[in-house]
Amino acid sequence: MANAPGNLFILAAPSGAGKSSLINALLQRHASSGMHGNRMQVSVSHTTRAPRPGEIDGVHYHFVSRETFEGLIEEGVFFEWAEVFGNYYGTSKVVIEKTLQQGIDVFLDIDWQGARQVKAQIPDTATIFVAPPSKEELKRRLTARNQDSEEVISQRMEKAVSEISHYHEFDFIVINDDFDSALEELDAIVSARRLRKEKQVIRHEGLFSNLLAK
Repeated sequence: MANAPGNLFILAAPSGAGKSSLINALLQRHASSGMHGNRMQVSVSHTTRAPRPGEIDGVHYHFVSRETFEGLIEEGVFFEWAEVFGNYYGTSKVVIEKTLQQGIDVFLDIDWQGARQVKAQIPDTATIFVAPPSKEELKRRLTARNQDSEEVISQRMEKAVSEISHYHEFDFIVINDDFDSALEELDAIVSARRLRKEKQVIRHEGLFSNLLAK
């Protein structure tokens, strides 16, 4: 069985919708299943913001200075980059392309602007929008983090409206009301992408040659 190139997935959502939790749960599920555990990973983006409590450089983000990030922009290192709340975020081209070539699925946790930029370069990218069940629930989740001030939460709620207004640009939509149900829907999207004809023909070329042999 040959390895087909991996699938590139983009998950976008307003802060607090739960996309990072869904991605982590999906990776844990597939890692524990054994067979496909090594075929899925999250891209580690670069950012100029300071690490939050518990975040590790090179695991959650590559934390760099603003000067370093702007130098990387000039070098054309990024697939996409954006400035959010005064901080830069960007995704490395080379790392993603090499990972996909190894048959590993890659998830990008980026906003709608980044999704546009990546989709323009790789039209086959599957874009997924994760939405909260209500504004009230979104604010409750942001407040429950105990990481941000009321002012920052207010800013995030305002940005959420802007982010949600682009939901129609995405290929798939998952409403994260019940977490387990949202996880099942996300897993179904991944399975559907892996089972497309283009991928299966590469994986099972020998099988179909045998089935069609006279």
